[in-house]
Amino acid sequence: MAKNNLSRWVIVGVGFMILGLVYTIRSTIGLMMPIWSEEFGWSRSMISSAGALCLVVMAAIAPFAGSSVDRYGPRVFVVGGLLAVSLSAVLMATMQSPWMFFIAFSLLSGIGFGVVAMHVIVATVSPLFDKNKGLAVGIATAGSTAGQLLIIPIVAIFLVSFGWRETYFIYAAACLSVAIICWKLLANTAPKRSTTDEKAKSTFWADARYLVKKPVFHAVFWSFSLCGFTSTGVVETHLMPYLAACGYPTLDGALSYGFLSGFNMLGMMLAGYLSDRINKVFLLVAIYVMRASSFIILLFVVGDYAALALFTIMFGIFDYSTVTVTAGIIVEHLGQKMLGITMGILAAGHALGAAAGAFYGGVLFDLFARYYEMWIASIALALVAGVISFAIIFMKPTPRLVN
Repeated sequence: MAKNNLSRWVIVGVGFMILGLVYTIRSTIGLMMPIWSEEFGWSRSMISSAGALCLVVMAAIAPFAGSSVDRYGPRVFVVGGLLAVSLSAVLMATMQSPWMFFIAFSLLSGIGFGVVAMHVIVATVSPLFDKNKGLAVGIATAGSTAGQLLIIPIVAIFLVSFGWRETYFIYAAACLSVAIICWKLLANTAPKRSTTDEKAKSTFWADARYLVKKPVFHAVFWSFSLCGFTSTGVVETHLMPYLAACGYPTLDGALSYGFLSGFNMLGMMLAGYLSDRINKVFLLVAIYVMRASSFIILLFVVGDYAALALFTIMFGIFDYSTVTVTAGIIVEHLGQKMLGITMGILAAGHALGAAAGAFYGGVLFDLFARYYEMWIASIALALVAGVISFAIIFMKPTPRLVN
């Protein structure tokens, strides 16, 4: 498909760039939470609820986006998603009330994030490679954290120097610029299908019915949903507020999150490299166990920069590294032609799990002014995800050839 117009590695680079921008914008809610609480008097549970609703909207969009990219290519969906995020940033820069925040972030950003997300990039990149598939997917999806390594600390500087409204205007301009670039770079990337392919092509609902009958789908779905709770839900939304509550300055919290994102990038690339060479199930189990261990360290970061640094490194390596390995397991067990829709549905489960984590953390903080119970729950759920993933070792691959 796109091989005839753009080199495979250019498409990997485009995916990296897009995710770097969009996932950074998603992360700003944690950085802005204390500011909005002080300026508007908004409770953290209200802000967390908006974040949770955004994830619910993403969950509703994701399965259809993943399936559609398999059929029509990524160009229209990626550009449309970036435009939705750009408009959302403009509205957030001018908002004065909670309902404006919910429309801008929960609805418009949710739509954009549901389309411009890792499952779409995975579905775009994976079919282009026979060798080094895991590495290519790992590099492309690493953009989801690589951009944050530089941009989150810059955002913190902008907040101090200019203000949060100006920061969102800059985001809007950046998204619009990248959308224009992607419209040109992703031209003619729609898959070419023969008449026979069109007749054999399944519908979204037929594919979904096929998936729910497969035990391996349930294993990856439920483990990935718990992954959402223990990554995007609790860390992306509540890590920086937690560090602020522990007495760390805003810039220190932002720098910590930025460095975490850097190790996240390395972890995704390393996981992609290893998934081409070792048993993917054992690798996924190890990732969840190590993630659980990192939360134990997070319980002891108060006044201890060394513990915070250790958590930053450890959680960063074992955070989004699940994506590449999970995609590899799907290809092995269900087939390449089921990757887009499967990753889309898994992204929906991940978003719902993240919504639960974001909401749970906000409510707990409002009730007890602490996050202790949230981190304990994260330890337990990460271990449960590891146990569920281990069960895949006993499941027989049954790749589907029809799409």
